[in-house]
Amino acid sequence: MSLQIRRATPADADAVSAIAVATYTETFGDSYPPQDLQAFLHDHYSPGPQRRELEDPRSAVWLLEDAGQAVGYLAAGANTLPHADAGADDVELKRLYVLASHQGGGHGARLMEAFLQWLDHPLRRTLWVGVWSENFGAQRFYARYGCVQVGTYDFVVGDSRDLEFILRRP
Repeated sequence: MSLQIRRATPADADAVSAIAVATYTETFGDSYPPQDLQAFLHDHYSPGPQRRELEDPRSAVWLLEDAGQAVGYLAAGANTLPHADAGADDVELKRLYVLASHQGGGHGARLMEAFLQWLDHPLRRTLWVGVWSENFGAQRFYARYGCVQVGTYDFVVGDSRDLEFILRRP
């Protein structure tokens, strides 16, 4: 399977939205009441918010495509994680989502490498990542890239509060 990675543009908002909704639902769909999940997906992952993110000059998104069809993506932008040491030029890895059908092939690592090349050129910037406290696979993945836990916060979906770890790669 030869998958391609490319930078996304605002014209890709619908594709990014579809991947975000599908992967979030695959992974966390059973974790929340249906009405809370649908409201969260609409507010955060519908085409409008994705287009705004893609148009933001502080953001960068990479698409993973299989025969021209989006099957994953990585989104980064200005850090919004609540931590006292966060700086104005720091970058947050906001989402790294790959459809279940394409997981396990090293595609997440390929997206991460593309992102890190952008992040560290020409300056090495501080990377922040929020990850669910019970997502041990993601925690191990980010640790391979030098990310360590430096805090926690609540991730809110409707009435649900999930404990998230704040990771940082200095």
